[in-house]
Amino acid sequence: MNRRELLKMIAAATGATMIGGEFLLTGCKSNDNSTPVAFTEENIAFLDEVAETIIPQTDTAGAKAAGVGRFMTVMVNDAYSKDDQEIFHKGMNILEDECKKMHNVEFMKATPEQRKQLLIKIDKETKDYVKRQTDQLNVQKQKEKQGQERNTNDFKTQTLPNHYFQQLKQLAIFGYFTSEKGRTEALRYVPVPGKFEGVIDYRKGEKSFAGLT
Repeated sequence: MNRRELLKMIAAATGATMIGGEFLLTGCKSNDNSTPVAFTEENIAFLDEVAETIIPQTDTAGAKAAGVGRFMTVMVNDAYSKDDQEIFHKGMNILEDECKKMHNVEFMKATPEQRKQLLIKIDKETKDYVKRQTDQLNVQKQKEKQGQERNTNDFKTQTLPNHYFQQLKQLAIFGYFTSEKGRTEALRYVPVPGKFEGVIDYRKGEKSFAGLT
């Protein structure tokens, strides 16, 4: 699975294009020169647990074992705009507050089942939000096509901002399936360089392949 295919998979799973995806494809950093807000070790541990709830350990390693929390912080700092960085940081606090409201306990002290229930609820809300965002975006594009809106500098302010859980889920998936454990345990893995095999038999039920591109 190459990077472009993975981004398509993430878009299908979250209902929206990967945030910061243009920088992931080109290998460049965001051109936002503002100093990003630093992540603490507590933040990283929190993100590990959120990602682990999204991709838990089964017969293969989960997101926490793959170090996805730390990966997420790098991606936020390197590939997100200042606005999206702020959304992400505020989102961690919102998620914590939502857990207290729903279960009367902090996220880090919640049981795996409580965390799962919380994220299922938020995921549904996020999908509804992203649908509204997409509908608004389509209306805006239609107006531009009709010549009603020509000032593209105002484009972003006329659409809903990205959702924090959309960010969390996308980065959890991307971080896991680009990690060594994700590639070697969750996907069938063929190390590169290696011999070229143009045709490889596939048997029903086998895992997808992971490449290194």
